[in-house]
Amino acid sequence: MDTDKFVLAGEFLFEQYNANVEMAPLPKQLHPESIEEAYFIQLEYLSLLSHKYGQPAGHKLAYTTRTMQERAGLTEPCAGGILGDTIFQSPTVLNHGDYLKLGIECEIAVILGRDITPNTTPHTLESIGASIECIMPAFEVVDFRTPDLQGMQRALTAISTNISNAGVVLGDAIYNWQNLNLQTVRGEMFINGKSVGYGTGADIMGHPFEPLVWLANKLSAENKTIPAGSVIITGSIVTPKYLSQGDSATITITNLGEAHISVD
Repeated sequence: MDTDKFVLAGEFLFEQYNANVEMAPLPKQLHPESIEEAYFIQLEYLSLLSHKYGQPAGHKLAYTTRTMQERAGLTEPCAGGILGDTIFQSPTVLNHGDYLKLGIECEIAVILGRDITPNTTPHTLESIGASIECIMPAFEVVDFRTPDLQGMQRALTAISTNISNAGVVLGDAIYNWQNLNLQTVRGEMFINGKSVGYGTGADIMGHPFEPLVWLANKLSAENKTIPAGSVIITGSIVTPKYLSQGDSATITITNLGEAHISVD
């Protein structure tokens, strides 16, 4: 494994991030040749970002619909990290100048009450549910800086660049969630009071916790633990939307409540 390549690729991406410009494609000699290599580059990139935005505090899940996976040439979701200083509580105000191309998604977030540890048998909805302390509606904040690539190149670049995550905005926590039917909940997004999209929990791999099951099993195979206190956003119910300076946005999810963002 060429670790120097991953370090150099992470530095290349971080330098462009600091320059606040749209990222150029990774040079051929640094471009990941597999999903595994893309995750190694992501780790290097996140390590550099963590000096600005705090240590990793959770995970984001992406490509959680079959259509998105097929478009990117994937057969499974993919994951990124959430850095601690980019976690906000609703309502919050974002500074438009902090982002190159600001976008938002509507998600269900979970916070773990206990570790999800490596297991000799596969994790299931039931087993990971026992580790979930609370859930809430959440915006994912995304900053689209990556070049417009297609197919597997697009997916590998997305993974390398932490799938454009720029933070999360959490609504109020729901602790008594166990009897809620999360497959049928409806999530809807409003920008400046106008509905711009909706979907249901079942749109996320059949159940919004299924991406977390996938992540738990992926990390279990790598002998890694998802620690208690982690914030995990489980995949977008509504396709990404862009925000301009002066915009305000609200998401609502049945039985989970609302979250609010405004942009200065």
